[in-house]
Amino acid sequence: MLTQNILFDTMISIYALSLLFYFSDFVDASRRAKRVGTGLLVFVWGLQTAYLVVRVLNQSDWSLISRFEYLFFFSWLLVTISLAASRFFRIELLVFFVNVVGFAVLTLNLFGSTNENIPLEPWELVKELLIVHISLIMGAYAAFTFSAIFGGMYLFLHRQLKDKHWSRTMRRLPSLESIDRYTFRTALIGTPLLILSLAVAVTSLLVEGKTGLLLDWKVFSSLVAVVFYISYVIKRTLLAQPGWRTARWNVLAYAVLILNLFLNSVSRFHYWT
Repeated sequence: MLTQNILFDTMISIYALSLLFYFSDFVDASRRAKRVGTGLLVFVWGLQTAYLVVRVLNQSDWSLISRFEYLFFFSWLLVTISLAASRFFRIELLVFFVNVVGFAVLTLNLFGSTNENIPLEPWELVKELLIVHISLIMGAYAAFTFSAIFGGMYLFLHRQLKDKHWSRTMRRLPSLESIDRYTFRTALIGTPLLILSLAVAVTSLLVEGKTGLLLDWKVFSSLVAVVFYISYVIKRTLLAQPGWRTARWNVLAYAVLILNLFLNSVSRFHYWT
């Protein structure tokens, strides 16, 4: 336990230091700060990966998953994708804001209760479906997090250009057209993942005869989130609405998704209380 606590403290400290260097690069466009921040973030990724590998090797029953493991993997996923985005797209602001989210998730998770389990309904005949459901939903949350951050960037840049407020930060952002494209593509990745994860969960309920849980708040709020993101895709493609409107709708859809996460406290679907 002492070794584990040292690992967590080290992980949090290095992660925070990495964000400080990224913020320094964000403010002053320092290439040296960016290199140091990236190096520290890679080290954090390595610690997270090593910890996850050990947990996977020691996991004997996949019908149960703890909230700690769920959120830890989500934080690891954000770090992984942000490093890839930094390598191929070189959008420093994206990496910074995504890792602010990742750091918040990891910190709240590590300083919360690590012994609290989420007994996802133990449908003995569909354990493999549960693994698929968890994988899909985490992928969807990661994609939507990126999409919401891009949407926020679009709204910020649109407002600054509209008000003719020029700044160094604006020059470091991609064009509105590029940001809109990134927002749409990441949402387009997350939407089918969310739909598929919900479909797998509903199928598992039907197979196990747990049809009563179909009326649970968790299922209803997940459907609402799906509707919001499908509406975003329709507004962006078929209706061809202005970019600032679709970006605002995208951010609103993400807020609904986050609300869906907090509804676990009143849901019987995951028993997160």
